[in-house]
Amino acid sequence: MIIKKNINYKSKTFKILTDDTRVALENGVVKEEALLVRSKQNMAFIPSDFPQENLIESCDLGKVLLDSIPGENPRIVGITGTNGKTTTAAIIYSLLLDLGYKVALLGTRGFFINESTIKPKGLTTPSVLELYENLSFAKAKGCDYFIMEVSSHAIIQERIAGLNFELKILTNITSDHLDYHKSVEEYRRVKNSFFEERGLKLINADEKYAQCQDQYGDIGVFYYGVEKKGHLSVGAYALESGIDAHIAWRDNKECSQESCALQTYLYGKHNLYNALAGIAAVKILTNKPLCKIAQAMENFGGVSGRMEVVHHKPLVIVDFAHTHDGMKQIFESFRHQKIAVVFGAGGDRDKSKRPKMGACAFEYADKLYITSDNPRSEDPSEILQDIASGLPKECGRKLVVMEVDRKKAIIQALNELQENEVLLILGKGDEDCQIIGNNKIYFDDREVVREYYKS
Repeated sequence: MIIKKNINYKSKTFKILTDDTRVALENGVVKEEALLVRSKQNMAFIPSDFPQENLIESCDLGKVLLDSIPGENPRIVGITGTNGKTTTAAIIYSLLLDLGYKVALLGTRGFFINESTIKPKGLTTPSVLELYENLSFAKAKGCDYFIMEVSSHAIIQERIAGLNFELKILTNITSDHLDYHKSVEEYRRVKNSFFEERGLKLINADEKYAQCQDQYGDIGVFYYGVEKKGHLSVGAYALESGIDAHIAWRDNKECSQESCALQTYLYGKHNLYNALAGIAAVKILTNKPLCKIAQAMENFGGVSGRMEVVHHKPLVIVDFAHTHDGMKQIFESFRHQKIAVVFGAGGDRDKSKRPKMGACAFEYADKLYITSDNPRSEDPSEILQDIASGLPKECGRKLVVMEVDRKKAIIQALNELQENEVLLILGKGDEDCQIIGNNKIYFDDREVVREYYKS
């Protein structure tokens, strides 16, 4: 990435700020006007004789990109977890906007400020230089809060270096990205390492792999839970048509301080957790009355591609769930209905999760349509076989269809869908392309469904 502007650093003025060594060097010679960001990602490419005066550590970027802008820095809220980051971040963003704050949101869906789209979809957490550029833009726009998703890759690659988080949130920890982290234990360690520094933390009390529950106790740590009591807890709740619950906020875990009703059209128990995380975060940040925050929750319409209802009667839902745990959360939301599911697994990614996804789908669904996701460089048929290896040899009365062509699989599922069934199309969410080999082909699950019912 390149930022072309006058940058004052250590009594020198530079015209280019970049994290790309190829930009900072010309024919092997350092450009005098270039200031190179040294990060964990580019460290191996920086020559040993690179002038120190032309280097800036990633953790010092705030000095050159934020300090020059008048006013207070936005208060940064970081959300990490295997599932729920995008929806939780969107809920916090929506609630704070409804309460009258100026807010920026950065994550899988893009970069937004006060309901305007600044940048389209990208990495969950961008490069450290792009992150600071976004943060400086939010400060220039007068944002009170900067809400961001924090991926495990970003933590281990130090893409959040130097950031001072007002609040850190943990949604859950299952397993994902084992192609990168190599083991579940390492993945959990990385996620938990995000919470090692001092500062406010909001933790899912029902998450058994949250180490900080043991490490930090109650000092600066807030909890929310459904099964276990936390600072924000749930009494009775119903999930038949959206979420209808009674919630209570406690300054400590014994004395009830505030309680109110929570109603939202979001589907599923996992979204109850997301709603609790969002409400608790806003309560911690603003100390507004709980009833006022819960009231604002009614205005939240959900996130595109996350439990998105594409058709009613029969019910067709598209969701981004791409791990067996994410799928289980979706299935649990419809456990009293007959379920048909279309799903696959990404190529060139963690192969160990494929049979687990197959086993999970077989446990809950009556009809399974196993198909391609983004096969990338892998043979799609082999990916389908990996998924099917998690199924029992005898499928009984369940329907199992193997169809490499995702569009054909969706259409077959729609043709065979009954009025009393729900069809879940999982894995891609609001993605609008399919990656086959090195090619990106336009494809949108939701569009296939809409075109089917139009015709």
